[in-house]
Amino acid sequence: MTPSPTSPAPRPPHTLRTVLPVVALCWLAVFFDGMDVTIYGAVMPHMLDDSGLGLTPADAGTIGSWTTFGMLIGALTAGNLTDWLGRRLMLVASVSVFSVGSAVCALAGGIGPFGVGRFVSGLGLGGLMPLCLALVMEFAPPRRAALTTGLLMTSYHAGGMAATGLGLTLAPAAGWRWVFWAGVLPAVVAVPLLLALLPESPGVLLARGEREQADAVADRYGLPRPTAVAAPAAGAKGRLAAVRALFRPDSRWATPLLWLASFCGLLLVYGVSTWLPQMMRASGYGLNSSVSFLLVINAGGIVGLLIAGRTADRFGAVRVSAIWFVLTAAGALLLKAHLPLGATYAVVAVTGVWLFSAQVMVYAATDTVYRGSERAAGLGWVTGVGRTGAVVGPWLIGALADSGNESWGFTTFALAGLVGAVAIALVPLARRIGRSGAPATVALAAGASPSKG
Repeated sequence: MTPSPTSPAPRPPHTLRTVLPVVALCWLAVFFDGMDVTIYGAVMPHMLDDSGLGLTPADAGTIGSWTTFGMLIGALTAGNLTDWLGRRLMLVASVSVFSVGSAVCALAGGIGPFGVGRFVSGLGLGGLMPLCLALVMEFAPPRRAALTTGLLMTSYHAGGMAATGLGLTLAPAAGWRWVFWAGVLPAVVAVPLLLALLPESPGVLLARGEREQADAVADRYGLPRPTAVAAPAAGAKGRLAAVRALFRPDSRWATPLLWLASFCGLLLVYGVSTWLPQMMRASGYGLNSSVSFLLVINAGGIVGLLIAGRTADRFGAVRVSAIWFVLTAAGALLLKAHLPLGATYAVVAVTGVWLFSAQVMVYAATDTVYRGSERAAGLGWVTGVGRTGAVVGPWLIGALADSGNESWGFTTFALAGLVGAVAIALVPLARRIGRSGAPATVALAAGASPSKG
């Protein structure tokens, strides 16, 4: 019997398997993001030894901050352009831009042009992460948001490991510039795949008035059809309304706490990604060992994300993030001591397990604070404000290195971990206070049950 034209086509179940193509494409994009971010730290010791370039530790820290400042601008710009281009094309544009920036770095004859290249890379990198996170969380099955987010972010560390491998093999043999030429690969590999295979967000399609296309994408991947409540509002007024919604009564105190936790988390992520090899080299380890620590900490990051995603789905992203931040602080303090090489590798690996996934669980925690229509704006602002930590981290450690105080960098990382733990741990209490409008003591005395996370 032929189905009537109005009958909906059979829908696949909404499981991780049905949305795996979307997760895989975003995984590839974030893989190249992690590779591009980590390339700089992986080749920095070689660049500092290149007298023709004239790079000093202070310059290196400043250029690292230019990258993350570009990311901040890129994240804010991507939100505006998404209204016209959609998430799919903005993701393609982001990959293309940071590939161009890598080519500029490879061609740079001095620190000025090199800094411009890193800034351009940052513009592309800044928009990519929130776009991928928003897409994956929109497509993720119910009660699997944290696991899917953790799975996505393993790609960042796989990319970091690839960059470190290039730094260990290609840089000594052919020079640091060839490592940046490898950073042009995303434009060749990822862009055609994203254009051909990545679907647009059903919520964005609905917000643009494309109801049939939105329903078609949702049906193809087994998603619930989007409603006006779940769709992000378009235009400048829509974005302003989305930002105001982040400060509605039950999230007005949780929002700045998420921002602070993200600031601390990204200070750790980008401070470590940029400076760990040079900090370990200054602590007395050899050049190859110092760069290898970056490989090891990213390997730990992959393991940590797989553990954190499953653990957060069971116990809540907020709890996991807070504990992981505390363990990161402990690992940073242990690295301050000059341990035997084998013990140091073990500490670096275990610290990687906690450090990167602490920040990713901050992203996952936004799903417990914001409604569907606010998710993209909430993620964008948590990521964007957190980028200020990514700007401060490389600059601050660079200033410490220039004064010969690299060891204080580990103390800085430990303090960031403790502050991040306190901030994210207070999010459930802040939501209860916002809902009740009462002081904390009254809310607790009333026996308000904690929110998820």
